[in-house]
Parts: sequence; C-alpha cells; structure tokens
Amino acid sequence: MAYDKTECILEPQRIMGSMVKAIYSKEHRSLVERLRRARKEAGLDQEDVAKLLGVTQSYISKMESGQRRIDIVQLKALARIYKKRIDYFIK
Repeated sequence: MAYDKTECILEPQRIMGSMVKAIYSKEHRSLVERLRRARKEAGLDQEDVAKLLGVTQSYISKMESGQRRIDIVQLKALARIYKKRIDYFIK
C-alpha cells in the first residue's frame, strides 16, 4: 500500500492498519508557541539560542515553526536557557 508522507504530517491518517500521530497536533502547536514566546521574553533571537545549543539558526526556526519534533533533552535545555520551568511548555 503506497501513501503520501505529507498526509501523515498534516493530520492523523490510518496507514496499514495503524494510526500515525500528527506532528501538527494542537498540543504541538501550543508547545512551539510557548517556545517562541519564552525566547522573546528572554530577549534572545534564534541565532543566540542556536549558539547556546550548538545547532544552527535554521534548526531553531524549524522547531519554532513546528517542522521539527522536540525531545525532552532539548526541552530541558531550552527551559534552562529561557529560565522557565519545564511545565511551562507542556501545560
């Protein structure tokens, strides 16, 4: 059974009998909005954060636009940089 990968990104789809989780869920959008807000409140731009994390500015941009998933290790590092509790991001 062939499928278009972009369908999996935009909304949950049934593929080969299993559910594929959407990256653009309401919870994910909320998380990336809080990340963006926290960065701005900290007075940092994407380049500043990228240097602190040892990644590119493009990587941060993709995280904040929802094109990249954020793992717990990254979230902890971002919380430390932004001086926020981790639960701020996952409400």
